[in-house]
Amino acid sequence: MPVILKESSVAAGVTLDNLVAGSSFEFARTRQIVSVGVAQSVTGGFITINSGSDVVLERSSPPIKTVYPIIPDDMYFTDVMEQGDRLVISCANPTAGAIVFRGVVQITPV
Repeated sequence: MPVILKESSVAAGVTLDNLVAGSSFEFARTRQIVSVGVAQSVTGGFITINSGSDVVLERSSPPIKTVYPIIPDDMYFTDVMEQGDRLVISCANPTAGAIVFRGVVQITPV
């Protein structure tokens, strides 16, 4: 089962367009199920998750953790992606300091 592990520090007042940008699994190769967990290092950040044309999560605050999300406990979001769909996890930081966002994506081909 393919897995994406990504960590990014997002500066104050900045929005990271896609936490998983550049991953080999950013675009679905076949029909697949994705399970996603995202955590932030401190309070104040927001994430949005899109899978192809599906809005999986509207702008919401992820849990605060100093480690990667735990599988399966922190894998709150699941969706079916069709071939060619793009997974986008946008991370916004409206605070005055940097926030580290950590994401885990498990991919199960169907």
